[in-house]
Amino acid sequence: MGIHKRWIAALTIGAGLGLSSIAQALPGQGSDEVLQWMKSNPGIRPSVGEKLTIRRNNGPSQRMSFEASLLAPGRITPLNSSGRIRSETLTLFDMLYGVSEARLEESIRSVYGLEVHRDFQKAQVIYSYPSAIAENQAIRANQPIAAALKGELRKGDRYAYWVEILRNREGLNYGGKVVVFLAEDLPKVESEIKGR
Repeated sequence: MGIHKRWIAALTIGAGLGLSSIAQALPGQGSDEVLQWMKSNPGIRPSVGEKLTIRRNNGPSQRMSFEASLLAPGRITPLNSSGRIRSETLTLFDMLYGVSEARLEESIRSVYGLEVHRDFQKAQVIYSYPSAIAENQAIRANQPIAAALKGELRKGDRYAYWVEILRNREGLNYGGKVVVFLAEDLPKVESEIKGR
């Protein structure tokens, strides 16, 4: 089975690579604990030389990355993380099968298990973009990336979530990401997204 089929199976149906249904490490935990969880998780296991960032490619048309970071999402801001992971980002790029919102949501369930998936589903949408006005303005101003990005921020009981899709005019979304991060960083992330 090729690398593409393995991570597609792991991240879209939670099978194929035997991903656990219960997360072992989450934002807020120490970097050593998160690294050990990544090493034991077949879907995101680091290769030689990789630690908290992994990258998988199946040619130029399909890529996946997972990064656990001591920083909050967005612009780099000095924070006293005390060695705690503040955010984990899963990014998919797939020109063959596309990247839908449903696929990103299923990735949350596959990687983190049912408890975090339920937290995501119940989470309150704090901000979504673009508005129809902003999208039309971006198109008129010849800003294709701004017009193509669609996303939302959610606040759950446990974590905050940032889901973003890169849309195209043909209706097949080739790229997207889901970021699970500490809820205390939500105001910073929301402010930066609104200001871009």
